[in-house]
Amino acid sequence: MRFLAILNKDGGTLRSMDLDAFCRQAEALFAEEGHHLVCRKVGADAVEAALDEVANDPEVDVMLAGGGDGTISAAAAAAYRSGKPLAVLPAGTMNLFARALDMPLELDQALASIARGTIETIDIATANGRPFVHQFGVGIHARLVKIRNEMTYRDRAGKMLANLRAIIAAAIDPPRFEVEMVSPDGARKQTVSGIAVSNNPLGDGPIPVAGRLDSGLLGVYVAAGTSSRDLFALGLDVFIGRWRDNALVSEAEVPELVLRFPKKKRGNHAVVDGELIRLEPSVTLKIHPRALAVVRPGGEAA
Repeated sequence: MRFLAILNKDGGTLRSMDLDAFCRQAEALFAEEGHHLVCRKVGADAVEAALDEVANDPEVDVMLAGGGDGTISAAAAAAYRSGKPLAVLPAGTMNLFARALDMPLELDQALASIARGTIETIDIATANGRPFVHQFGVGIHARLVKIRNEMTYRDRAGKMLANLRAIIAAAIDPPRFEVEMVSPDGARKQTVSGIAVSNNPLGDGPIPVAGRLDSGLLGVYVAAGTSSRDLFALGLDVFIGRWRDNALVSEAEVPELVLRFPKKKRGNHAVVDGELIRLEPSVTLKIHPRALAVVRPGGEAA
């Protein structure tokens, strides 16, 4: 097969690597497995345009994207729109979608797993038509991301420390807002501090990623409106991976969900796969079963 790799040279672990040497190694590895790989190194501001170009190139069989979660989310959106299969090279700090795919997180092993992998179809979700592979969030999640984005960090450990500092800052003035949630199970109104909707229900591991990617369901997680003390405790539970044990969290699994915010304030944000976006008064979230083609890891490296 013909692979074309878009590598975000400004993001994650790729930023500090000798990418020319890495690409030569990758191209040789793929040739040994009977494939043809071409690497294209681009800056962060040109990643989305490059991904869209490759996704619509009939000469390319598989688009390979290397970078952090933002790069991979943009790649998945381009692949979903075009139907082009996507291979994920985990080169970020958290690599959430790569973890859900069971992709090895060490780059050499990930390359081997992709070269020996198989193409399968998995679910993808949308929020008002915008694709996402991990999570849509509003309330506390969006506030945490906004606070964290104002901090500086260089690696995964630094990002985790920034997350902890953001939890403390957000807990001082916890968000509380009204929401109407409409699903096939009916409608209900509630005052909450946060809502997270995931592409497939989250698994039980310490890092919140989907347990599977073909259930045809969204995971819906609601944190009840609460005090600063309770929200800080919930934030710590999320940070250490035991959020399911917190009594403030309720969860559901549905194929579609509409969120309406009757008292939305100007400037409120949502977060989609880690990126802040403007929150709209009504958001329709849908799961699209097996609508995204991906390379699942194969061979001994997997």
